[in-house]
Amino acid sequence: MLLVGKDLDDPGVWERGARIGAEGVVMLPDAESWLTGRIADATESVGRPALTVGVLGGRGGAGASTLACALAVTAARVGQRTVLVDGDTLGGGLDVLLGGERTEGLRWPAFAESRGRVGGGALEESLPKLHDLSVLSWDRGDSVLIPADAMRSVISAARRRGGVVVVDLPRGVDETVAEALAQTDLGLLVVPAEVRAVAAAHRVASRTQMVLRDLRAVVRTPGGPGGSRGYGPGLDEEEVARLLRLPLAGELPWEPGLLEAAERGVPPGARPSGMLARFCRDFWEQALSGGVSGGGVAV
Repeated sequence: MLLVGKDLDDPGVWERGARIGAEGVVMLPDAESWLTGRIADATESVGRPALTVGVLGGRGGAGASTLACALAVTAARVGQRTVLVDGDTLGGGLDVLLGGERTEGLRWPAFAESRGRVGGGALEESLPKLHDLSVLSWDRGDSVLIPADAMRSVISAARRRGGVVVVDLPRGVDETVAEALAQTDLGLLVVPAEVRAVAAAHRVASRTQMVLRDLRAVVRTPGGPGGSRGYGPGLDEEEVARLLRLPLAGELPWEPGLLEAAERGVPPGARPSGMLARFCRDFWEQALSGGVSGGGVAV
């Protein structure tokens, strides 16, 4: 309960607030925008904010975008309200990876000037719908700078209606990425089990952990493009996590046929029997049953 007043110098308003047990006193017109947002949040909210998972690569080509898409596709398949956010300005666009680059809906440039509160319902209705999830991606135009305020507003809106939000993040942490990380419950750092990849991932982890407390390693075992180069004896998933000083979220074997499937418009994780889909199912089963506690996820 809030008590609304108009005169900051009126001592009576504070006394009345204390007497009725108000949570706080709000003075108009200075706090008008804040109060409007608070009322809108109360009418729009469905309860607990969305479980928000950020995915980033320990090095280039680690497969972070592939995992982010697969996590979102899997969450939607099991009935979760799901929003997938492409937070990597230099990526090729997650809508392309999902086979929906021609699907109608707004992309990031439309939100670049967003300030303050963005309605969660309005955001979701405006985005392309692909594979039963909402996707905020980039278009094929010139690169657009997304200010930190816009990232904060958009992620907040995506989280407000509950369910699951998956954010594909770049390896570099600037002010805009820090805003996304600040609203992330759990981060997954995808690291190939290679010596050089571990060295690169260590730098990524140290920067990310300045903002995100709960960061865990997903270790990619050998396979696919590049084969097993750099994969030495004893460098298994537990050793990689130990070297990075991160909890191990799991081992993710390379799944044959992913690149060919993407060329046909089949999204990562679409094949229920595939290793990627199995990893994602196991992850969500644990994360969603554990819930959010103290800013982290019991996985």
